[in-house]
Amino acid sequence: MTSADLPIDENGRIYHLQIKPGQMAPNILLVGDPGRAEFIGSTLLRDIEVERENRGIVTVTGTSEITGGRATIISPVRTTVTTAGMGTPSLEIVVNELVALNEINFETRTRKPDFPRLHILRVGTSGGLQASTKIGTPIITSYAIGMDNTGLFYEAPYPDQICERLEQDLGHIVRNAMSIGSRFHGRIHPYVSRAEPTIVDALLEASANLGVPAKLGLTVSTSGFYAPQGRDIGRVKPVIPDIDRVFAEYDPMVGGQRIENMEMETSFLIHFLGALGYWAGSICTTINNRRTNTFDHHYQEAVKNSTRVALLALAVIRSRNPDVRIS
Repeated sequence: MTSADLPIDENGRIYHLQIKPGQMAPNILLVGDPGRAEFIGSTLLRDIEVERENRGIVTVTGTSEITGGRATIISPVRTTVTTAGMGTPSLEIVVNELVALNEINFETRTRKPDFPRLHILRVGTSGGLQASTKIGTPIITSYAIGMDNTGLFYEAPYPDQICERLEQDLGHIVRNAMSIGSRFHGRIHPYVSRAEPTIVDALLEASANLGVPAKLGLTVSTSGFYAPQGRDIGRVKPVIPDIDRVFAEYDPMVGGQRIENMEMETSFLIHFLGALGYWAGSICTTINNRRTNTFDHHYQEAVKNSTRVALLALAVIRSRNPDVRIS
């Protein structure tokens, strides 16, 4: 792999994250806000090994130890938390570098014969689409609907037939929601990915053990915050008016679940990592509700609860699947 394909500095650190391979744990939390990464590192991790900031990306590696309710982690878990930024373009850079740190021998620039399976969880915030979903509720993603185009550059197969069906259904729905005279009519097409089921089960188990009520549902990941999520505040009108309502009213016919929330990263995360055989999932706190037009200005405690759920889920998975490697 050339220096242009995989930039590594003179100190052996990958270009954007600015860390070396041994400084990353196989258990990873991804957050959008650099301040949230710093907070998690300072309050929920101990025995800090690495603290690094570059280009607004904060990376901290230490040991997590979560207790509370009926849950107690007997074996602490080595964990990395890093910033993914806002949107799938930024996340694509960070995730590719995490994978490279795990798989590539930086001295020879070749792929290792085997490497640990990564377990990666996004912990973020999102907007709720269902009126029945209370603000502050963590949404655990089962399937993600990508309304960005980052995933379209990676030829990942369908994880299951549900993804294929949803992609076809939602393609028609999105097309029909656009004006026939739109310059972009028929050019916006979703891709659908599936969160790793073991991750989903671990998140549900951890939320129950910690007494944090969570909701399972589908997540829409968009390419922006305003018009791509149906917020009409500018003088240039959205191509798909009320897109948030379009998704809210659709019944995906997935075990009674609904499309619960909108955010900007989950789709690519589980699309890309799932194709590599890594386990990925997402838990995003609902900080506003689009149906009731409400916003929680004091959402930090709810996000902290979601973070504790994610850390416990990683510990549960690691305890049941120690030292799994991919070759």
